[in-house]
Amino acid sequence: MKKLITLCVLVLLTVQHTFANNFNTNNELVDGSISGKVIDEVLNEPLPYVNIIIKNEKGEIVTGSITQEDGTFEITKIPEGKITVTAQYIGYKAIVKELNITPKNRKFDLGELRLVEEAASLDEVTIIAETSTIQQKVDRKVINVGKDLAASGTASELMVGIPSVSVDAQTGDISLRGNQNVRVMVDGKLSNIPTAQLLKQIPSTAIKSVELITNPSAKYDPDGMSGIINIVLHKNTMVGFNGNLSTNFSYEMEPKFNSSLNMNYRNGKFNFYGNYSNNISRNANYGSIDRIEQNTLQLIDVLDKRKSNVFKVGVDFYMDDKNTISVFTSKNIFDGGTDAMTNIFYGDDTFQNQLITNIGDNNSDQYNFNYVHKFDKEGQNLELEVDYNTYESDSDTNNLFSGSANNRPNFFELTNTERDNTSINLDYVDPLTETSKLEFGLQARLFNNVINYESDGRSQNTDGDYIPSLTYFDYSRDIYSAYANYSKQLDKWNIQLGLRAESVNVETLARETDLTTNAVTQIPFDNDYFQVYPSAFVTYNASEKNSFQFSYSRRIDRPGVSQINPLPEFNTPLISKFGNQDLLPQFTNSFETNYTRNLEKGSITAGVFYRRINDEISTVVLIDRADFNRLILTDDNFDNTSSYGVEISSNYRPTKWWSLNASFDLYSQTQKSISERLTAPVETATEADIVLESVSVDNVAYNFRVFNNFKVSKSLTFTAFGFYRGTNESIQFDVKAMTFVNLGMRYTFLDDKATFSFNYNDVFNTMKFAADAYRPFRQNVEFNWESNIWSVGLNYRFGGGKYRAKARKQRDDNETEGGGIF
Repeated sequence: MKKLITLCVLVLLTVQHTFANNFNTNNELVDGSISGKVIDEVLNEPLPYVNIIIKNEKGEIVTGSITQEDGTFEITKIPEGKITVTAQYIGYKAIVKELNITPKNRKFDLGELRLVEEAASLDEVTIIAETSTIQQKVDRKVINVGKDLAASGTASELMVGIPSVSVDAQTGDISLRGNQNVRVMVDGKLSNIPTAQLLKQIPSTAIKSVELITNPSAKYDPDGMSGIINIVLHKNTMVGFNGNLSTNFSYEMEPKFNSSLNMNYRNGKFNFYGNYSNNISRNANYGSIDRIEQNTLQLIDVLDKRKSNVFKVGVDFYMDDKNTISVFTSKNIFDGGTDAMTNIFYGDDTFQNQLITNIGDNNSDQYNFNYVHKFDKEGQNLELEVDYNTYESDSDTNNLFSGSANNRPNFFELTNTERDNTSINLDYVDPLTETSKLEFGLQARLFNNVINYESDGRSQNTDGDYIPSLTYFDYSRDIYSAYANYSKQLDKWNIQLGLRAESVNVETLARETDLTTNAVTQIPFDNDYFQVYPSAFVTYNASEKNSFQFSYSRRIDRPGVSQINPLPEFNTPLISKFGNQDLLPQFTNSFETNYTRNLEKGSITAGVFYRRINDEISTVVLIDRADFNRLILTDDNFDNTSSYGVEISSNYRPTKWWSLNASFDLYSQTQKSISERLTAPVETATEADIVLESVSVDNVAYNFRVFNNFKVSKSLTFTAFGFYRGTNESIQFDVKAMTFVNLGMRYTFLDDKATFSFNYNDVFNTMKFAADAYRPFRQNVEFNWESNIWSVGLNYRFGGGKYRAKARKQRDDNETEGGGIF
């Protein structure tokens, strides 16, 4: 596998060298030059990364460049003679200018070139393309969500079609490049809402694009080994009153419903918006765990119930051309619960039954203030943003046991969680020259999480008796950081260098009280550290059709609350998972290179990456000393390790009626851990029979997905999505391959303002989790969920306006602000 990666790197470097040589010219160049600025005609804002191509009379490419962040460009050393200048950008109509370079007319200022969106109706509230497209930008891959992906239902379902992204259908956990250490943001902001819950609450129709930032610059928080997934929501800022209403209903074994209403009113200096969305669903899961050597079979049946409502209101105040103030607040109300039943059948014809009944609710509030001041110099600005999040949840769980093999008393669990998160950002941008820019900023992130847990019989004392207990866990983390970024354009080269410095203070306190003796066990843990995180980006635009990117960044994975919380994350008769309070962060040095080729009917992007991981966090598998049939999972730090991978993605339109997006990704990582195993049968084993082993797993995983879009008429379109995930190995499981096929259709009517969609997922009912395990026991595992689902959806856009208002300034110039659901 390492030879394969080395070969891919050599191929990319060879191609780069070849194209660089091919675009040298033997023609003697004179001092002809052109300059100008590209503007979005509708938004009246500069367009960065627009291709500017110079061709001679024969139609041959002479030279070219791309526009800067402020939309400007300048191309020098153009040969004398007649030329055509083309400004083109994906989704926009190209502008072509004919010029004649002569000794007397060598310098041309084209002024403002105003690009218009292709086939876009400016009186629509929201313009959504038929098919999704993929763009490779300097520091991110952008998937522009078309009507094909927008018909998915929820953000969680939409993510299945995003290259390099995987979603666990059971837990809702998301991973990027095979790793769950990823930060999920909405409109560039983190949320206190758990990621799995968040993705199920966002309607897919509310999503404008998904940004995969695998090597974030120093301007971003360095958290997350795999990088950042930023979900950009639609925001309408047209004059007058506009809105959007969407609903979706799906069913296999249990019903699921979500809907959203987005409204916007723009008049004069004010832009008001309000959003509401809900998600009401029941989700069935079932599976089995067969411990072959112990002759034990565990059957699991779970029904998950959830009901969420999200509200958001906000206003943008355009004080004048140089000052903008924006504020918004959102509220999430969630009620849910779980009914689960586990039956364990033993080889001696005895059995044990556990019935779990859980009810819970959580509420989250967010308050955001943003102020932007633009200076007289073009592109120079100062921005202040303050964001405050609160989250509170209550959970009540009853555990009832029965059966001929049962020796466990019933017990209840009460859990209360309170969390608040404050972030303050101050950012300054200064274009030093037409080809260089300096950015720097300050940030403070203050996070606190308190958990109170009470149970009348979960814990055991030294005599093996189950006792009532009360546990308190307090986790605080304050981060103060500063960053600087410098970018420079040198002809066809773009270079960006950055450095971020962080000072971190972590304080935790775990306290457990035995309610029978009032004995208190208290464990404090503090960790203060200072780290720097460099980053570098280099882009070479060899021609109109070929571009290369290289990037490097240093990142950190801070342990999550569940990874350090000594309270159980989950409990079953045969397995429990606990956090490790002494867990330390892991650090990653990430290198990545990409090549993009623009084709006549699409584009293709290929890339390789390599990560070096220090103090790797990995799962530990232990045997419960109180019951050798039970496993205990936790996390710990291990030696340094590495991972690497290859990614290929493409947009292609074979015919006018058929378009497709396809991607292939392959990852390899060495995982290290420890695992205990028994050297004697469970029935006769003692602690002396428990052996601790070091485990090293070389895992190679790959995925292939393709999304087909068939346009039958202007109004009717059919879709077909295929997915294949190869086998992969972890510390605990050897996971088997999985494949599925989804089919769909959508029909637009009422002058394209309404869209009806129908989807049938996992047509052949092949989507499931199946794995074999060998540590510490030999096991066959299989889990199923509602995947063979049909769904219907309706989306309607109302209102209109003649033009769009000025967009709110972003912390990151490459981000698009959203005023949607969150």
